[in-house]
This record gives sequence, C-alpha cells and structure tokens, in this order.
Amino acid sequence: MSSQKEVPVSLGWRVTVPEGSSTTAEPVSGWNCRIRRRLVEFGVGTMAKVSTFGKKVWKMGADDPRKVIHGIKVGVALTLVSLFYYARPLYNGFGSSAMWAVMTVVVVFEYTVGGCLYKAINRAIATLSAGALAVGIDWVATKSGQKVEPLILSASVFLLASAATFSRFIPTVKARFDYGVTIFILTFSLVAVSGYRVDELMDLAIQRVSTIAIGIGITISVCVLFSPVWSGQELHLLISSNMAKLADSLEGCVEDYFVTADHNNTNGEECSSSPRSKAYESVINSKASEDSHANLARWEPAHGRFGFRHPWKQYLKVGSSTRHCAYCVESLHASLNSKTKAPESLKKHLRDACVKLSSDSSKVLRELSSSISMMKRSPSINLFVEEMKLAVQELQIALSSLPDRLLLTQATTQSKDEENKSSGAAALSLLDIVPLMTMASLLIETSSRIEGVVDAVGTLANITCFRSIGIDKSSSKVQDEGQEMKALQEV
Repeated sequence: MSSQKEVPVSLGWRVTVPEGSSTTAEPVSGWNCRIRRRLVEFGVGTMAKVSTFGKKVWKMGADDPRKVIHGIKVGVALTLVSLFYYARPLYNGFGSSAMWAVMTVVVVFEYTVGGCLYKAINRAIATLSAGALAVGIDWVATKSGQKVEPLILSASVFLLASAATFSRFIPTVKARFDYGVTIFILTFSLVAVSGYRVDELMDLAIQRVSTIAIGIGITISVCVLFSPVWSGQELHLLISSNMAKLADSLEGCVEDYFVTADHNNTNGEECSSSPRSKAYESVINSKASEDSHANLARWEPAHGRFGFRHPWKQYLKVGSSTRHCAYCVESLHASLNSKTKAPESLKKHLRDACVKLSSDSSKVLRELSSSISMMKRSPSINLFVEEMKLAVQELQIALSSLPDRLLLTQATTQSKDEENKSSGAAALSLLDIVPLMTMASLLIETSSRIEGVVDAVGTLANITCFRSIGIDKSSSKVQDEGQEMKALQEV
C-alpha cells in the first residue's frame, strides 16, 4: 500500500501527491491586481477628461474664431519684439533694456482695439511723465549734496506715490486712467530709486522709454491692422441682441403661462418654464459688459459706421431702458412658478388679450433691435407702437369685465357645493385670480416701459443720424382705430 505524506504549508494551497511527493501552489497576490486596475481606471479617466476639455476648447474656438486669431496676434507681436534680443545690431543698441519692449507687449495687448489703445496711451503718458519727473527730482537731489539726496528722493517717492494712489479712488480717474496711475507709480519709483546708484540716469531713462515706445508701436500695429475687434461695435451688437433676447423672453413667459401650462395641466404634467423664457437673465447681467465696452470705445478712432465722438453714452441709456423692461419680464417669469392657480375660465378670458399684447410688444422690441443693428430708421415702428397701445386697451377692457366673470365663477362654485357659504366662495375666488391679475398688470407695465426704450432709441437715431427708409403711412389708420377703441372703452 503506497504511503502518502502531507507537507504543511503556511501560505498557498497544499497538494498531496502519491509516492510521498508534495507540491505547493502559491496564490496570485491581490495587491498588484488592484494597482493595475487603478492605473487603468486613472488612465481611462484622464483620457476622458482630456477629451472633454478638448471638445470644449474646440467648441469655444469654433463659436468665436476671433479668440483664436487673438492668440495668434499676440504670438506674432511677441515674435517681432523678440528680434531686439535675437538680432545682434538691435541688441547692441538697446542692451538689456529690450526686455521692457517684451513686457510692454505682454501687459498692453488686449482683445479689443479700445482695450489695447487704453492701456497703450495710459502707459505711454504715465511713462513719459513719471520718467521726466523722476529725472528732474534726481537732478535737484544731486545738486543738494550726498547727505540730503536720499532724503529728497525718499520724500518724493512717498508724496507722489501716496497722492497717485489716493487719486485712484476718484471715479473719473478710476474709470479711465487707473492703469496709467499704476504705471506712473511703478515707473517713478523705479527710476527715482535706481537713480541713486546709477550715474548715467538720463541714458537709462531714454533706453527704457524708447523700448516701451517700440513695444507700444508693435502692439497697436498688430492689433489694429490684423482682424481688429472694436469695442464700439461689440457694444452696438450687444445692445441690439439684448432687445431681441428680451422679445423672445417676453413671448416665452406668456406662452408658458397660458399655452404650455394649459397643455401640461390637460396631460397631468407639471408646468415648467422653457429656456426661451429665461433669455432675460443675460440682459440683466449685461450691465458690466456694456459699461466696459462704452469706456473702451471712447479711446477708439473713427471706424466703419462709427464716427469720431460717437454717442456711446446714449447706448448706455438704451441698455438701461432695456434692463428696466427685463426686470418686469423677470417678475413675469417668477409668476409662472406660483402655487396659486387661477380658474381656467378666467385664464381663457384673458389669454387672447395677454398673448396679443406680448406679441405686439415683442414686435416693437425686434423692430428696435433691427433698427439699431442696421443703423436705419424703422418705417414701421410707429405702427407697431400703436398696435401695442391698442393691445393694452383691449387687455384693460378684458380686465374691466373680469368682475362679471368672477361672479359667474362664484355662482358655479356655489351650485356645485351648496354647503359652502357665499363669503367663503368669494374669498377663494379672489385669492385664485391674484396671479392672473399680476400677470396682466406686469404685461401692461412692460409695454409702458417699452415706450421708454422707443424714446431712447429715437434719441440715439437723431444724434447719430440714422438713415430713413420710406414713410410710415399706415400709422394714421391705426391712430383712428385707437381713438375708436378708446371711445368704446368709455362707453
């Protein structure tokens, strides 16, 4: 009988083999599998993030190719100014001061022409004034003796730096010359302090001023001559697009309240606002962009359709009037989420009038947007404004007949539930119509604010001399209809 021998094994599996032989099978350790799995997961996750980031960058460049061109323009400007280091004759003429030209291109080059000119002019004026003042004070300090010289230089740096820093709190200086004041403090401090240890201060100042002038010249040339982006044109397009967005948002809010809400209630779905009705948000948040573009547009020369001393302030007034309307539209959008729902019979009573008023008001905004975009007087704006006023009168007439509808609703409610008291039914109906009355009141208020936008755009058209296209012959007919509607309302 063959004997079997067992071999004790502390790790692994024990295998007993006939004829007294044995072997041990070591298990595959788990820690290296986990490491490999985590490395694979990390690699896959990294590739997914890189792919997502690349798609976002590609989409951003495809949506606005001017951003890609701007990056290329900055690269071209830096390459040109780097020749002062690479070319030996140019480097011998300027020496290490050529680095100031490179720094100037980096800090001055902006996306728009207005931003570039703003920084370039501020830097040039600040550098010249600070350099000349520092050289003059250094000359006075030198003539005063070695003991008094550091005191004069330190006192001048303290006084001028303190005064210049305080001037940055002045609103006008903050808006137009903040960057120039910063450069003034930097240049004066560097020249004044370095002049104490440098014998030939005038040569140093001339080299730095000349290299900065070269950097400014290259920056402005590349920014203006190659695919320029004008701040004035950006402001012009922003004001026009905001009006179109506000028109879409106004129509979207009313449709969501009367049309989409009815459809969702019929199908048992929850009422939700459409993305179109939220376009007013970009209009409300555009004030900072409008102010920035208007401030930078003042530095730009005449270009395209925009002449010298173009009324950029009037664009801000138009934008302010548009935002004034957007606040009403924001309230309209907030009423969509009201938990109190008006009776369907009352909503149907006001639906046509509200939808018509929102449609006519949107026509006015779109016509104003087109007028600003093309810089032409609209031949139909008076017609659209009169139609909007007629729609307001129709809505007011519908509101005046709302109490009769309310009494009819109360009678219907009492017939269905005779146990309820009359006062309770009346109170319930009054609470139910509050959101509907709010919606109608906000529409009327929005139309009145749109008239303010019309006046602001009319002033802009008069100042900038918008071209006229034809004559509005149909406005008189609408005025007659408006008078008839007013007489009917009085009856």
